[in-house]
Amino acid sequence: MTLDEASPDDGPEGEATLESDTESEGSSDPARDFPIVGIGASAGGLAALEGFFSAMPTDRDPEMAFVVVQHLTPDHESVLPELIGRHTRMKVTHAEHEMPVERNRVYVMPPNRDMSLSDGRLHLTEPHAQRGQRLPIDYFFRSLAQDRQTRAICVVLSGTASDGTLGLRMIKGEGGMAMAQTPDTTKFPGMPQSAIGTGLVDFVLPPEEMPAKLMEYAQNALQGPTRAAPPGTARTETPAGSPDAQETLFALIREQTGHDFSEYKDSTVHRRLKRRMAVQQVDRLEDYARFLKSSPEEVEALFRDLLIGVTRFFRDPEAYEALGEAVSALLAEKSPGSVIRVWVPGCSTGEEAYSLAILLRERMEAMRRSFRVQVFATDIDPRAIGVARTGVYPASIAPDLPHDGLTRYFVPIEAEDAVFRVREDIREMLVFSEQNVLRDPPFSKLDLISCRNLLIYLNQDLQKQLIPLFHYALSPGGLLFLGTSESVGEFSDLFAPLDRRMSLYRREETDRHHPRPAPGPFGRPRKGKTSARHLTGEAPHTGPISHRRLTRTALLEETAPVAALVDEAGTILYLHGRTGLYLEPSPGDGELNVLRMAREGLRRDLSIAFHRATTRRERVSRVGLEVRTNGDSVMVDLVVRPVLARPLAGEGSAEAEGPYLFLVVLKPVPDPAPDGAARSASGQHGDTHPALAARIVELEEELEASEEYLRATQEEMQSTNEELRTSIEELQSTNEELQSTNEELETSQEELQSLNEELATVNAELETKVADLSRTQNDMNNLLAGTGIATIFVDQELRIQRFTPTATRLMNLIKADEGRPVGDLASKLASYDSLAADAHRVLETLEPRELEVQAEDSRWYLLGIRPYRTLENVIEGAVITFTEITELKKAQATIEETEGLRRLAVVVRDSHDPIISLDLQGAIQTWNPAAERVYGWSEKDALQMNYLDLVPESVRAAVESMLEGTREGLDLEPLRTERLTKEGETVTVWLTATELVDESGRPYGISSTERPIQKEASEEG
Repeated sequence: MTLDEASPDDGPEGEATLESDTESEGSSDPARDFPIVGIGASAGGLAALEGFFSAMPTDRDPEMAFVVVQHLTPDHESVLPELIGRHTRMKVTHAEHEMPVERNRVYVMPPNRDMSLSDGRLHLTEPHAQRGQRLPIDYFFRSLAQDRQTRAICVVLSGTASDGTLGLRMIKGEGGMAMAQTPDTTKFPGMPQSAIGTGLVDFVLPPEEMPAKLMEYAQNALQGPTRAAPPGTARTETPAGSPDAQETLFALIREQTGHDFSEYKDSTVHRRLKRRMAVQQVDRLEDYARFLKSSPEEVEALFRDLLIGVTRFFRDPEAYEALGEAVSALLAEKSPGSVIRVWVPGCSTGEEAYSLAILLRERMEAMRRSFRVQVFATDIDPRAIGVARTGVYPASIAPDLPHDGLTRYFVPIEAEDAVFRVREDIREMLVFSEQNVLRDPPFSKLDLISCRNLLIYLNQDLQKQLIPLFHYALSPGGLLFLGTSESVGEFSDLFAPLDRRMSLYRREETDRHHPRPAPGPFGRPRKGKTSARHLTGEAPHTGPISHRRLTRTALLEETAPVAALVDEAGTILYLHGRTGLYLEPSPGDGELNVLRMAREGLRRDLSIAFHRATTRRERVSRVGLEVRTNGDSVMVDLVVRPVLARPLAGEGSAEAEGPYLFLVVLKPVPDPAPDGAARSASGQHGDTHPALAARIVELEEELEASEEYLRATQEEMQSTNEELRTSIEELQSTNEELQSTNEELETSQEELQSLNEELATVNAELETKVADLSRTQNDMNNLLAGTGIATIFVDQELRIQRFTPTATRLMNLIKADEGRPVGDLASKLASYDSLAADAHRVLETLEPRELEVQAEDSRWYLLGIRPYRTLENVIEGAVITFTEITELKKAQATIEETEGLRRLAVVVRDSHDPIISLDLQGAIQTWNPAAERVYGWSEKDALQMNYLDLVPESVRAAVESMLEGTREGLDLEPLRTERLTKEGETVTVWLTATELVDESGRPYGISSTERPIQKEASEEG
């Protein structure tokens, strides 16, 4: 029945106050005011992580930090930061020891390390558990809950087993938020299913939808509207809205679950309400109440939040040490073999109850004495009781246990990974049952009650009911063990402190009267049963005071006997009065049956009367029964009468009948008269008094009915026992065979499961690497094919490893040639056969080599041979490339030809003699500077002229004959002739004409060199 674990202090008069409600939510430290999201993943988690971070906003920062914890092979270098970094704008890095956590960053746990969070820094340690039993996600989540409290968020992604579930409980207990991946989107649903099975997960979503919900939650839960607390009181986060809306919420929870939380402290309820409102993005209580009316699922979620059972083994070790000393003293007063009875109300998932059982076992072993221990552990949460009954816990509980406690008191479950079950001899000491400590009858004759961190969540009125109830249930000298923030308050006369700081008390005898409260409506009725209020039509009083009702209620409280309303099976539906004198819970699964709960002296007569009343539908009574209780005895008259359950007023006809119920009435009677008075009365009436005779007949009838009932019961039991005995023998034989087979099949299951999980993680990373390599290879193949460069890869032995399709043009290569020496292949190169020798020389000298080679088809190639180097700078062969340079060779020839022409042009330009070229029709084609100087025409003008324009009329016939002879292929001889200048002057020149021919030898023009003779003569003169 515990809620979340807190760190409270004792308030006035022993009332516990919740200090934690004034701490975590109002932190003003800027270094701790942002949420930290712990992400746990295992097998199949890489794809989920990529989907998660790919969906993060790209236009803004999330203003929170992310810590990724994944199951990794210890000796495998993780590339997870690199893979995640491709999908987020945030910086992703491996976590380092004492690294501060900063917002808008992603931290990845390195392999072979356990990681925790303390004071906003990451701490790395060597794994404390052996391989196969490590639970790094639980380990980190627990530290995250303690360090960040309400700003702690956990996300459970794909993986096997149940790592993360225990840490998730602690995060929820501190007021944090939990997410889990939708199981049908995972490759391995074990971890998400285990988390979802706790009923504490706030959101179950695909990874791609989680970031948006995270941002919404952070905005609403950490910055939502609140109502300030009254002045002078501790600040609590009170949801905005009216008190009436809160009462409506309580009514909705009470209607659906049967539990009334109106008596819990406001600080506890408000914190949970505010968080659930943030999850549903609702600002006001009125709106949330309307939402609850239409959503039974949210009512159940709120109920689960209010009933979070956060506990652990041996919480507060110092307190358990003090309890151990007190238990040793208690056992020393007991005789060997006696029964030690312990009650743990509000046991949650059983850690505290098992801790007490282990403590008692250790103390008995230390004292070398043996006792029969019965630990009754109860809670109102059936789901928590179910977990406690199984006694199965993850390996991460090891740090909370005494030295070697995990191996001494737990056994591994081979079918599951890193999961342990409580040892059978410890489990047999405990009985778990569903019980409401304020409504159901308590256990009695107890030696120890451990009720830790329950009172701090109840108001003072309920606390004042529980402390006297515990005093009633304990035997004289019994121990009461409360939480370190709880005390007995004003009931110091009932309990003497043994260790006030550890809240450890001993029951005291007192003359002061503390009436034990009758069980009330606080809590939930048994599932499927009807309360007495419903049967009688009684409704809660909400109008003006009714004096008639007030008088009737007072008379009932004063004169009405103790009674129990039960059904035909004896299951208790309603209790009235102080039933603890006559009824006590029996060991077992917690079913409240009046026949089983009857105390010694009442059980036999109650069974007979109840059987007769149920079979005959008549009133049955027994008088003068002596009932033993707490070492004393009381006299009581018993009445069992049928009660016809009719519909409530307005629901049907008054004659309509419902099922029969039965009212068991116990009337205390004064002690019987002394023997002398009885004899006197007997003598006055005589032995034959009619009343006495009628009584004798009645007793004989009852005796006959009892014997008949017992005979039938005995025969039925004998028949049932024989059938059970046969079935048990068969089951034992089958069980032995199955157990033997199971041991053979599961010998190495745990290690294989762990190894498989690690391999799955590595495989996911390798798949990503393979995809990257495949993409890179495709890029390289397309690059090589696109460039058209023939490439051959050879190893150190010059064996061909791979080649591009272009290489087949130069070498006679086919796919089957891979692995053959390159020197064995015929090439299509002309005058080059030293390829193998050149490649070998490159491998020896590690110096690249290049040379030009020509193929048989006259194409030219640049042959390059270079060493093949790996990323580690290791030479593993050579790369031979053939780059076609045919066009380059042609360009070089053209350049050379052009260079010759350029040199010739320089000669023509710088010559002192006019040099003129013309075609066969006499059109001038070239005109050098000397011609411009001698004849006066510029080059521009000359190129528009015919050569005959330079020839005087007297020699024109000779020039025309020269042109005609050139066209006919006749040789031209040097001759003396004349030319005209631009001014009309005649210049005598020595003409040397040269025929110009093309590549085929055909003439296409004439080159004329003309040296002025007059100029030479004048220079000589």
